[in-house]
Amino acid sequence: QVQLVESGGGLVQAGGSLRLSCAASGRTSSSYNMAWFRQAPGKEREFVAHISKIGGRTGYADSVKGRFTISRDNAKNTVYLQMNSLKPDDTAVYYCAAAGGYQLSSSLSGYAYWGQGTQVTVSS
Repeated sequence: QVQLVESGGGLVQAGGSLRLSCAASGRTSSSYNMAWFRQAPGKEREFVAHISKIGGRTGYADSVKGRFTISRDNAKNTVYLQMNSLKPDDTAVYYCAAAGGYQLSSSLSGYAYWGQGTQVTVSS
């Protein structure tokens, strides 16, 4: 089992940048594929990005491709989401998630472990 804690959210102007972190404890994070999801007010939680256990494979939602970068440092048991060129539509609570197995998933049901979320607000 793994526990996940997100940090790094905040208020930023459109065009700005933020870096989110997800610290894992318990079983080492290198045992898990990791992902970021987000949920805006009144909307369903949606996939943002995922990364394989040793970081060799990544994937992104079309809405963030070219602006966001997911990475991981298994020595620190931490996954990151670098967010550049932020837009007001990126405003949401961002959640870190972890999954065992080999297949990278972009669906909520593919992830067994979730953090509590961190708020990102982008002002216009």
